[in-house]
Amino acid sequence: MRFTWDIFCTVIDNFGDIGVTWRLARQLAAEHDLDVRLWVDDLGAFVRLCPSADASLAVQEVQGVAVHYWAAQWSPVAAADVVIEAFACELPPAYIAGMQGRERPSLWLNLEYLSAEAWVDDCHGLPSPQGKGLQKYFFFPGFSTRSGGLLREAGLIARRRAFQCDIAAQQAFLHDIGVARASGHRLISLFCYENSALSSLLDALAESVQPSLLLVPEGCVSAGLKSYFGLEHISRDHSYERGALTVQLIPFLSQQDYDYLLWSCDLNFVRGEDSFIRAQWAARPFIWHIYPQQDEVHIDKLQAFLDRFSVCLDGACSEVLSALSMDWNEGRNMAQSWRRYDAASPVLAGHTADWSARLAEGENLAYSLVQFHQNWL
Repeated sequence: MRFTWDIFCTVIDNFGDIGVTWRLARQLAAEHDLDVRLWVDDLGAFVRLCPSADASLAVQEVQGVAVHYWAAQWSPVAAADVVIEAFACELPPAYIAGMQGRERPSLWLNLEYLSAEAWVDDCHGLPSPQGKGLQKYFFFPGFSTRSGGLLREAGLIARRRAFQCDIAAQQAFLHDIGVARASGHRLISLFCYENSALSSLLDALAESVQPSLLLVPEGCVSAGLKSYFGLEHISRDHSYERGALTVQLIPFLSQQDYDYLLWSCDLNFVRGEDSFIRAQWAARPFIWHIYPQQDEVHIDKLQAFLDRFSVCLDGACSEVLSALSMDWNEGRNMAQSWRRYDAASPVLAGHTADWSARLAEGENLAYSLVQFHQNWL
């Protein structure tokens, strides 16, 4: 029997929510032979990640997944065997009624945001009765064996290793996105939210001994870059220099090309959830700009990850990484923390590669979801 799966996604964090659910939908269809429908309320954001899609189509088949526009006015459809409510979005009441009305009610999974906090392990897989035979289960991605694991498609690590060993492949990719890397330049990608610490980071890079080429996806922190360079407009047609720093805008990339970018760079600034996970599979040093939340709840989540990431890291280097990460996320001046981070970067690079290898020994999220369904049947 070939099971049907529905994944519902509302776009909140521009690309983090749809990025995770799109990767998950593709993997479930390709590696587990499932009929997958992805319901998304912002096709414009989806097309930015998947340029082969068409934002004008209400229904389209893309890479083995049926992608549906989730309109405000819901049109009833048959409920799937497994229903994933991604990141606590609210399912249409008529759809929930359809889940209840099946001969065997649908398996309802609330796919939560990724967190390294300890309580996640205790809450993963817990049921929440919804009435009329339905139970909602809370499914937590995570970094431990007691969680749902992380999204990692088959063969990803082997492809990344091959690419990072192939200088010609890296040069060809960079050439395709309009980048010429000069010898001796550190290559850094910057994907973040608008950040008051940006100017101090740029100053620190400009004053560094080693020259840096900073690659910024078009549309990202454009206001901050214009302010820093005193310009009314910035474009991909020019690069912008100050001291040892060169800033270049690059196209907004598909998910596959974004992986190539992360794999090519010496350091990656990432944001949200999707790019945060992909940076860890890149096995290159990264700094996470976590999605801001009220009452600074996000800072606790950031610290929980740093604590987990730093378990096998030298205490002094752990403090250096924490200082830079907190300065970046709290909008503080980064001059001092960057200098200390720069000095510790060789140790941090080796530690990040080891961390990535350890993570790759764990289970992947798609497989965990499929196994949860099998055990539920």
